[in-house]
Amino acid sequence: MKTIAVVIASLIVFSGAAHAADATAPVKEIMDATKSNWADNNSDWTDIFDAGRLDHLYSKDFVARYQAAAQFPAVDDDGISPFDYDVIVNGQDACPLEDLTMAAAPAVNGTTEVTVRFKKSACSDAPDAKDYTTVRFEVVEEAGQPVIDDIVTENVETQARDSLKATMALIAKGQ
Repeated sequence: MKTIAVVIASLIVFSGAAHAADATAPVKEIMDATKSNWADNNSDWTDIFDAGRLDHLYSKDFVARYQAAAQFPAVDDDGISPFDYDVIVNGQDACPLEDLTMAAAPAVNGTTEVTVRFKKSACSDAPDAKDYTTVRFEVVEEAGQPVIDDIVTENVETQARDSLKATMALIAKGQ
């Protein structure tokens, strides 16, 4: 009996660890694309909001906000994206990403925060070239799958957290 209890307890612990690892899967896909976009390999730019990714990596609420914001493209050239910057590096310019780390916190109220840190300007001579950029992905579960519900960047100047969902809501209002 004692052995069965230990096995059951182990399964519960390991299933919780497996669930936490799953929360990083959509974030890893986005970060792999972002890392490739800024690499020195001259590969084609990967749209982290293309239809296929919107369909399986993001929550329904996130997708609805993105589609509403996309009605107001930031640049007339492509007529698609509501952003004129890379929302992950939080800028228009970056170097190949360095020292990238990813860590998932325990879920709180159904949301797992996955924190990603990296150096985006290491190849530059700027005074802040070695500074880390921190991006927080809020991951929820929909239909049994982990999906990104928000992307939150830290504003270095104001020390505030900027929610991409809030930004998309403003864009959709024409602001």
